Amino acid sequence: MAKQKRNVEEYSIDPAAQAMLIRADELGLGTAFTRADALPPCNIGSAGLCCKLCGMGPCRLTKDGLTGVCGATIDTIQARNLVRSIAAGAAAHSDHGRDMAFTLKAVVEGKAEGYVIRDLAKLRTIATKYNIPTEGRSPTEIASDLADLYLAQFGQQKGQVVVTSRAPQKRQQLWQEHGVIPRGVDREVVEALHRTHIGDDQEVAHLLHHAIRTALADGWGGSMIATDIADILFGTPAPILGQANLGVLKEDMVNVVVHGHEPTLSEMIVAASQAPEIIEYAQAAGAKGVNLAGICCTANEILMRQGIPAAGNFLQQELAILTGAVEAMVVDVQCIMQALVSLAENFHTQVITTSPKVKIKGALHIEFDEHRALTIAKDILRHAIDNYKNRGQTQIPNVRESLVPGFSHEYINYMLGGTYRASFRPLNDAIMAGRIRGVAAVVGCNNPRSRQDYLHTYVTQELLKQDVLVVETGCGAIASAKLGLLLGEAGLDKVGPGLREVCETVGIPPVLHMGSCVDNTRILTVLTQMVEDGGLGDDIDQIPAVGLAPEWMSEKALAIGAYCVASGAYVIFGGSSPVSGMPDRVSDSDLVLHYLSEGWEKLYGGKMEFIADPDEMIRKTLEHIDQKRAALNLPAYDPSRFGRSGDARVLELEALPLAERQAALYGVSA
Repeated sequence: MAKQKRNVEEYSIDPAAQAMLIRADELGLGTAFTRADALPPCNIGSAGLCCKLCGMGPCRLTKDGLTGVCGATIDTIQARNLVRSIAAGAAAHSDHGRDMAFTLKAVVEGKAEGYVIRDLAKLRTIATKYNIPTEGRSPTEIASDLADLYLAQFGQQKGQVVVTSRAPQKRQQLWQEHGVIPRGVDREVVEALHRTHIGDDQEVAHLLHHAIRTALADGWGGSMIATDIADILFGTPAPILGQANLGVLKEDMVNVVVHGHEPTLSEMIVAASQAPEIIEYAQAAGAKGVNLAGICCTANEILMRQGIPAAGNFLQQELAILTGAVEAMVVDVQCIMQALVSLAENFHTQVITTSPKVKIKGALHIEFDEHRALTIAKDILRHAIDNYKNRGQTQIPNVRESLVPGFSHEYINYMLGGTYRASFRPLNDAIMAGRIRGVAAVVGCNNPRSRQDYLHTYVTQELLKQDVLVVETGCGAIASAKLGLLLGEAGLDKVGPGLREVCETVGIPPVLHMGSCVDNTRILTVLTQMVEDGGLGDDIDQIPAVGLAPEWMSEKALAIGAYCVASGAYVIFGGSSPVSGMPDRVSDSDLVLHYLSEGWEKLYGGKMEFIADPDEMIRKTLEHIDQKRAALNLPAYDPSRFGRSGDARVLELEALPLAERQAALYGVSA
C-alpha cells in the first residue's frame, strides 16, 4: 500500500522548492518527491536481504535460517551487496579521475582546445610529492610526467597506488599491516565484482576487507587524482562570492543549467558563454545574454572557481525545468534523473547529454570531446539560444542566497598563517584550547524519502551551537548555502562562543564550503596536515572529527564512507541502512552491521554507523568528539571559558568610556 502523500512543507524546507512543487501539482506533473510517495521502498531489498547475482534467484531472505538456493546466508548476501555498491561508487568517482588525467595529457600535448594549466604552483607541489623532477623543467614537461603517473594508477597490477603515500605515515603502516593498500584502481574494482560472483567469496570479514581496499583506491586514488588535476587545470579554489537557489535564473536571459560532475565540460561552457560571438548571438535572439547556473556537483565546481551561481542541489534538477525558464539542461555523468526528458516535454527545455558514457532516450546528444572543447561548448550554447524563442510562461521563485564558497585545503592553510607562515597549527591550537570542540564534515546527497535539506541543515546548525567547526561538500554544502550559512556573518549569533571567536578573528563562515563530492579528498588532506602540524596525535583516528552523510542515497556515498573509515574517521549515515535486519529477524547478531562499526573500528580506528534520528546523530557526534579530546588529554569542553574576545569584544570595549575600557583591559580601577 502506498503511503499517504506528503505536503510541500514535508517535501522540502526550501521555499523555492516548495513553490515549484506546488506548480508541479497544479500542472499534474510528477517529481522525485511524488514518485517516492507512490513507490515505497522494498523492505527486503533496502535491507540488503535480496540476492539477484545469478539466474537461480532472486532469493529473498526474510528471516534467520533461510539461505539462497546456493546456500548463501543472510550475512554473506548483505556483505556481497555492500561490496558491489562500494565498487560501483569507487568506479564512478575514479573513472572521473581517469578522464581528468587524459585531459591533462591532451593539454600538455597541445591537443585539448581551450584548456591551459592555470595553477603552476599546485602542479609543482603535487609533482614534488611523487619525486617528479621540477627544477629547470617547463610546466608541460612536469605535467606530462604527472599525467603519465596518474594514468598508470588505474591499470597498475602490482605494487601500490602512489597517492596513498600522502596519508599520515602511521596510517600507511596500518594499511600495510592489514594488506589493504590498493594495487591499482581498476584491479580492486574488478576483484570486488569477481569476489561477489556466484560461488566466490562467502566470508563476511574477508569480503569487507576487500571493500576497504576498493574504497581506498577511490579516496586515496581516483578521487584525489581528479581533485588534483581539476585544480591544476582550472585553478585551486579560493573564496569567491556566489549565489544559490532557483532565483538565480534570469527572465531576460538564455538560461543554461549544467548538471553532473565533470568540470572539463562545465568550465568550457563558462568560457564559451563569455565569448563575444555567443553574447551577440544571444542578443540577436532577443535575450540580454547567456546565464549559466549549476545543479549538483557541477554547480560546486563552477561556483567555487568562477562564481557561477548554483540553481540547487540534486533534488532541484526537475524543479529548475518546472520554472519554464531553462532553455537547455546540459548533463554529463552521475546523479542525472531519467525523468528529466519526459518532464521537459511539458516545457520548451532541451535536455542535452554530452558524455560518451551517458545517453537518455529522447534527449539531444552532443558528445563532448576535450580535443574540440570550446567549439563543442559554443555549439551547445547555440542550441540553447535557438530555443529561447520557444519559451512559454515562466515562474522563477524570487529566492536566492549569497554565499562564499571555495575553501580549499590550500586556502585554509593560507588564511590561518599567511603567505610565509601557512599552517594548520592555529586550527589545532583552537581545538586544543577548546575554542573549537571538534570538526564535522557534513556531506553527501539529497534523498526524496527525506525532507529536502532538513537533515543537512538541522545537524549543521546544532553542531555549530556546540562549537563544532563544519566543513561541507556536494549537495550538503548547497543545502547550507541556500540557508545562508556560508557567509562570514552567517548565524554567528547562533554558534558557540568559542567558534564565534575563531570565525570573527579569522574572518570565515562557521561552515566552510570545500567543493564537490569528489573533493571529499580535500578533507583527507586537511586531516593529514592537522596530524603533521602536531598537537592532535600522530594519526587521523585521534583527531576529534566526525563525518556525516545525513541524506545519502548514492553508491558513491558508501564508497566515500568506507575510505573515510579506512582513514580513521567515524562516519554516520542518516536514513536507512543497506545492511539492516528485517523487523521479524529472530537473531540480534546483524553480523555485517556490527562489523562495519565494531570490526572496522578495531582494525582502522574508524567505524560506519547508520542512524535515522538526527538528534541521535548529533549526540553520537559530540560523544565521539569528547572521547577523542579526552584521549588526547585535552581540556573538557567548557563554553563558559570563551566568548569575551574577538571582533565583538573589541566593539564592546570601544563603546566604553576610556577609564572603564582600561579597567576591563588591564584590571586597573576605574
